[in-house]
Amino acid sequence: MTTDRLRALLAPEGQEILEFLRGQDVTGPDALRLGTELRARYPAQLVADAMGQQELRMRAAAKFAQAQDMFFTRPGLEQASAEVVARHRAARYVGAESVADLCCGIGGDLLALAGGSRVLAVDRDPVHLWMAEQNARAYGLGDAVSTLDADVRAAAIESVDAVFIDPARRSPRGRMRTGESEPPLEWCVDLAERVAAVGVKAAPGIPHDDVPSGWELEFVSVDRDLKEAAAWSPALATARARATLLPGGHTLVDTRGDPVPVREPGAFLLDPDPAVTRAGVVEELARRVGAWKIDDRIAFLSADEPVSTPFARTLRVIDSAPWNQKRLPQKLRALDVGAVDIRRRGLAGDVDALHRRLKLSGSRRATLVMTRVRDQPWGFVCVTPDTA
Repeated sequence: MTTDRLRALLAPEGQEILEFLRGQDVTGPDALRLGTELRARYPAQLVADAMGQQELRMRAAAKFAQAQDMFFTRPGLEQASAEVVARHRAARYVGAESVADLCCGIGGDLLALAGGSRVLAVDRDPVHLWMAEQNARAYGLGDAVSTLDADVRAAAIESVDAVFIDPARRSPRGRMRTGESEPPLEWCVDLAERVAAVGVKAAPGIPHDDVPSGWELEFVSVDRDLKEAAAWSPALATARARATLLPGGHTLVDTRGDPVPVREPGAFLLDPDPAVTRAGVVEELARRVGAWKIDDRIAFLSADEPVSTPFARTLRVIDSAPWNQKRLPQKLRALDVGAVDIRRRGLAGDVDALHRRLKLSGSRRATLVMTRVRDQPWGFVCVTPDTA
């Protein structure tokens, strides 16, 4: 789509179509009827573009409160940070009068940054840059944003107080190889030599060693779904690694305390949030709640008493034994288990095939944990504490 076609959606006819489509499902059974009705009154291309935007706006509602007034491309929406994540990140920039948002895309982070700073939005994609500007206006932030159509490597940023960059992890022809971005992470990190306060959005699989000493890696999950990571330069860093859980805003950092012992499993199993695991702060969680490890390399923790913490899901163990898949159906029937959720960590196995073979009919729902205890294949059958 070109900017000229997008601008046509801001003209009176385009606005009439978008208003007519507001809140309507253009992917359901009524899509053909809606398209036919609109094409009888408006140009076919304008109708197609408006319906495409409405489809993306419906999908974007999970990320943005004002999605029905915003503009998107499919790749731009996929890479854009959700509003709850962007607002959390923007808190790092409190006090910065001006921020450069490099590789701004459709403006997901721009919207949060512009709530407290003047923002220079830079992108070499004119369509995304136009969308970022319109999306800022949808949030009433247009006056706080200026745009620059340029390669971020050529942008003059020395006059700003801080920088945020979301390098592309998808090439024009598809996805890049794992760990690659454009500009490369090394170039993004070097921005701190020009502007001290720098934040870099990264994929959640980023290795800790990819950022220099003094930088912070923050891993963010939303409702236990690991979304993304961010690398913070020393001017913005407050820890070496951090796990952040949204929407609650809970955060956990490594205090480098005493080593956590490995012991035999207790009555309860703790399944840490994926952000806790990726941040490498499982032992910090164990110290905080009085738990211990069941294996040197596996993230599950154990405790003798139920634990209430936002950083982990607590399960009550009703069976614990070395892994024996052949005896598993008989064991689950004896425990009156009729449905299982399977969690596998550190133990190979086809979860879907195992589900098909179990053929259970009991009255209880349980969690089957396939893991290791002191490097030995192990299985736990667990229930939530309130149903134990």
